Amino acid sequence: MTDVTGAPADVLHTLFHSDQGGHEQVVLCQDRASGLKAVIALHSTALGPALGGTRFYPYASEAEAVADALNLARGMSYKNAMAGLDHGGGKAVIIGDPEQIKTEDLLLAYGRFVASLGGRYVTACDVGTYVADMDVVARECRWTTGRSPENGGAGDSSVLTAFGVFQGMRASAQHLWGDPTLRGRKVGVAGVGKVGHHLVDHLRADGAEVVITDVREDSVRRILDQHPTGVTAVADTAALIRTEGLDIYAPCALGGALDDTTVPALTASVVCGAANNQLAHPGVEKDLADRGILYAPDYVVNAGGVIQVADELHGFDFDRCKAKAAKIFDTTLAIFARAKEDGIPPAAAAGRIAEQRMAEARSH
Repeated sequence: MTDVTGAPADVLHTLFHSDQGGHEQVVLCQDRASGLKAVIALHSTALGPALGGTRFYPYASEAEAVADALNLARGMSYKNAMAGLDHGGGKAVIIGDPEQIKTEDLLLAYGRFVASLGGRYVTACDVGTYVADMDVVARECRWTTGRSPENGGAGDSSVLTAFGVFQGMRASAQHLWGDPTLRGRKVGVAGVGKVGHHLVDHLRADGAEVVITDVREDSVRRILDQHPTGVTAVADTAALIRTEGLDIYAPCALGGALDDTTVPALTASVVCGAANNQLAHPGVEKDLADRGILYAPDYVVNAGGVIQVADELHGFDFDRCKAKAAKIFDTTLAIFARAKEDGIPPAAAAGRIAEQRMAEARSH
């Protein structure tokens, strides 16, 4: 079914009538000369300009692309609020296979669309876009972060993302075991790419035993070469989540890692990882709680990257960013305390705290 514009009616229903909607603005962008088709979704600017990355992905349909932009933008509002940033949430998606259609002209056209929003949306990297791409976008748009150091940016944000996840793990250990250290704990890391390999470094430095898996053999080999002791590998995620004696499971690859199949099989007492949108559907957080598994909300613990790119707007300072990312420890502890106080799962508690901050900003 379509509406009068020809857009799928379910997308418009999501935007205007569902709990998943409430977005301030959604922009459909097209530049036929370069082949650009993009969606920019601004969920909230209550706390400041919307900040979120640009995803470049071969969606099965335009409707799927719009839905993804809406979900991701909403998630960024919560992430930025919980990170204590003066930014709302936004996200952009470029439709198409970046290996096939990504060109300089397309990125420049995209930059012009972002610039046309006059600073209401600040973009950065995401799946399918990289630092070099943001350097191109920045030629047309000054509201671009995630640029290279040569172009006034902070470069790779995975370093602080991993550091923040490690702080979330320390907070989980403090809450559950009374000591903010991973020494002697067994941690399973699924995905040891950009973020995961830095996380393994932190864990080993803190004395944890680490079990890893990744779809790329070269990524696994690199970790095993760097850490000849204290790190072992298993064949896949299915084997990892069933590892005997696992204390913490860290999903650091794609979203949807926690679903009706994985949650019943988990041996870990804690889930704390870098992947976005780890809960496959609403209700998974209750399934985790019912099993007595402590869940550190993904958008809280993986906020180190967005803290880093936000800092570019003020002249990037790594030490200042690291100090902000270190506060993820306190934020995570506060969420666990609120969850216990309200008798709700941590994911719901984080949502309440974020919504409260946005509501207070709107009332001023």
